[in-house]
Amino acid sequence: MTAINFRYLSEQDMIAAGVTDIARCTDVMEEALILLRNGDYMMAGEHGNSHGAMITFPEVPVHAGMPCDGPDRRFMAMPAYLGGRFGTTGVKWYGSNTANRAKGLPRSIHLFTLNDTDTGAPLAIMSANLLSAYRTGAVPGVGVKHLAREDAKIAAVVGPGVIAKSVIDATLTLRPGIDTVRIKGRSAAGVESFAAYIRENFPQVANVVAAETIEEAIADADIVMATTSTDIEGSGAFPYFPASAIKPGALFLLPAAARFDDDFVINQARLVLDARGLYDAWAEEYDTQAYELLGIPGTHFHDLMREGKLPESKLEEIADVATGKIPARRNNEEIILYSVGGMPIEDVAWATDLYRSAEQQDLGQVLNLWQTPVLA
Repeated sequence: MTAINFRYLSEQDMIAAGVTDIARCTDVMEEALILLRNGDYMMAGEHGNSHGAMITFPEVPVHAGMPCDGPDRRFMAMPAYLGGRFGTTGVKWYGSNTANRAKGLPRSIHLFTLNDTDTGAPLAIMSANLLSAYRTGAVPGVGVKHLAREDAKIAAVVGPGVIAKSVIDATLTLRPGIDTVRIKGRSAAGVESFAAYIRENFPQVANVVAAETIEEAIADADIVMATTSTDIEGSGAFPYFPASAIKPGALFLLPAAARFDDDFVINQARLVLDARGLYDAWAEEYDTQAYELLGIPGTHFHDLMREGKLPESKLEEIADVATGKIPARRNNEEIILYSVGGMPIEDVAWATDLYRSAEQQDLGQVLNLWQTPVLA
């Protein structure tokens, strides 16, 4: 049996398979993060914890035809194996360029290849923009599921972009009692577009309002999501969240750039990571520049730990919360900062789940790689 077929899934096929089902995706991400905590995975890098491999370009290329550097301009490959019921291997490959928006295209264009772990044969090639966006929102969703107050009423969004849509989907799905969302964006048009998205998809939210400042947005907010892209000017330009404006008991979802006072981080906040190994790998790859380049707050928590300013025990993992190893909420007043870096095992998990749904429903197109390989 030497023939190899694989399934091609377009974006519409992915929607039919359930890619936008944020509640289902959150459960899958929880399962994946527990497998990660148990060590049943492999990613790139010397210790199997790397986010992936990236190509960037020089500011002034010396070769004709080579692109120059620009905002969020890069290519990236993110490979991983995930065990458990998944048992598959895959890679997300994407190109990114902020200038795409002027062409009517997303900033990043993603493709995912899922492979049989034993033979390496492709199982599926799938459109991955929605795959990536929804798993990115569902990992914060695991935090909402376990760490947010059950009686949450007010949510705040700082950075109303594409990723914020999947994070707000998870938040409002898992805490349906939220009736107010405050939005702080860079432009009135961006804020109104995001507000329209909430009104259309979550009519139970009675109050969707624009905020002029971060302090105004997060006042009395039970859940705050920081979803602003990393600024090339570095951490000094990241959205700043003063401790004086934060409500006791608030949960911060942090999949993007954000800045807090060190004293608040060290002495007042509870710190939860999606996976400790990812931050160890970033420290190896970027050293002290990880936070400046990536913006993910957990990289700064890790810096503080390595500097001896933060006890290692303060860096908790969400999988330990999900499995009951450590408490979800110790009290209703604690402020929790949940840092989310994003890992390729998450793409593998969601891609595998959707591929199996596509197989059951016979979605997409089955394509032939070969009947018999010419070289064997």
